[in-house]
Amino acid sequence: MPFKRIDQARPFATLAVIVGGWLLVPTAAKTFLRAGFFEFTAPIPVAASRVADLKEYWSLRLHSKHELIEAGQETAHALAAREFAVQQNAALRDEITRLEGLLRLPAFPAHRPEHARVALRDFSGWWQRIIIRKGKNFGIPVGAPVVFAGGVVGKVAEVRATTAVVDLVSSSAVRLAGVVEGDARPVSYTGGVNPSFGTPGGLVEALPLDVVVTPSAAKRLVTAGFGGVFPPGLTIGTITRTTGSAEGLFQTGEVKLDERLGSLTEVTVLVPLDKP
Repeated sequence: MPFKRIDQARPFATLAVIVGGWLLVPTAAKTFLRAGFFEFTAPIPVAASRVADLKEYWSLRLHSKHELIEAGQETAHALAAREFAVQQNAALRDEITRLEGLLRLPAFPAHRPEHARVALRDFSGWWQRIIIRKGKNFGIPVGAPVVFAGGVVGKVAEVRATTAVVDLVSSSAVRLAGVVEGDARPVSYTGGVNPSFGTPGGLVEALPLDVVVTPSAAKRLVTAGFGGVFPPGLTIGTITRTTGSAEGLFQTGEVKLDERLGSLTEVTVLVPLDKP
């Protein structure tokens, strides 16, 4: 009987020895091993992403000529609308530059857009993040904001040689300063606990009491631009419901994020121009 008990305890003793040995390893060695492991496994998601792109390419080759003609017409319409939007943006930038000169206001930090392909999505109770196919080789720094056509995607959390990890705006690790559209008072946004296959969401805190939100009158939450990380005016999400705080001085609210966050294939990293 005693021998049987010792045999049953052997796996736990082995685990305790391994954990104890790992705790004795110097921090520098742990950091090196972790970085080496990620760099060793980095080509796997990148290769899988490129295979998926190749598969999509060959599936498109099977479309009929009629479908390709229709797609070409839609693309031409989209390009025409984009060219008009570019002209409007250029005129607005010139006007902003003129006003900054007249008022002697400091310009916002400039960014260099770096477009990147999504290689892997990791959504779970612990993680809300994606891995993109660009890293140190394109000068992407830790903390750089990531955006897409619908607004904020998240922040760069880790940078490797050829890939980078982005914490999504739905992650509890992301906190942003925001404002309700049309209101200059800052509020605090943080990601929430999101299910793997549910609609992404977050929380807003320090919301003034006079901001009224109803199901028929949701409020758009945008970046405030404080700290120079995210440019101002980028969409974070929509405030759909509010409740009073315990102190009674502010409100807290639920923020519905863009559902496309779970299916992004292309994102844009805003690399600050003052970064090397």
